[in-house]
Amino acid sequence: MPGMSSPLVISLPAWVEPAVSKWLPATSDAERMRLVVELSRENVVRETGGPFAAAVFERVTGKVVAAGVNSVTRLNNSVLHAEIMALMLAQQQRGTFTLREPACELVTSCAPCAMCLGAILWSGVTRVVCGAGREDAHRVAFDEGPVFPESYRYLQERGIEIVHDVCREEARAVLDLYRERGGRIYNG
Repeated sequence: MPGMSSPLVISLPAWVEPAVSKWLPATSDAERMRLVVELSRENVVRETGGPFAAAVFERVTGKVVAAGVNSVTRLNNSVLHAEIMALMLAQQQRGTFTLREPACELVTSCAPCAMCLGAILWSGVTRVVCGAGREDAHRVAFDEGPVFPESYRYLQERGIEIVHDVCREEARAVLDLYRERGGRIYNG
């Protein structure tokens, strides 16, 4: 078949790196979430993807290892959620498949979908910080798949700390902005 061996190219929009480079290391959950929410807002305003963003931070230093924005529609690939982008780029940056040493955390503008929860489990991050909730995504018609309280318990039992509702109103406002601007719901 033609194209079976063609390379898979995954990239961020050109505006992401300069936007992230302006941020100093973030020491609090709220500072880290504000960066992620700003990236999600820019993704909507610039029409480069869905209303979601995520970043991997070194837990102790607050340094951004990698950031990701939802790129499903821009790159025509259903798995390119913000969390997946951030985790893949962080592992590429580190040259390893695990983000355990030094310990990293994933900060995401919305509670992760079922696919992203699976990726979090294998990524090596030791903490996940969420902004908007699953019900906020559902309210604007995004389907987050089979995510249950047990899904989070499973991660916690494996040593991954979960924090919900950090800057939730700010993160929810980006979802509302996406809906107001007629953003495409690509998994409903």
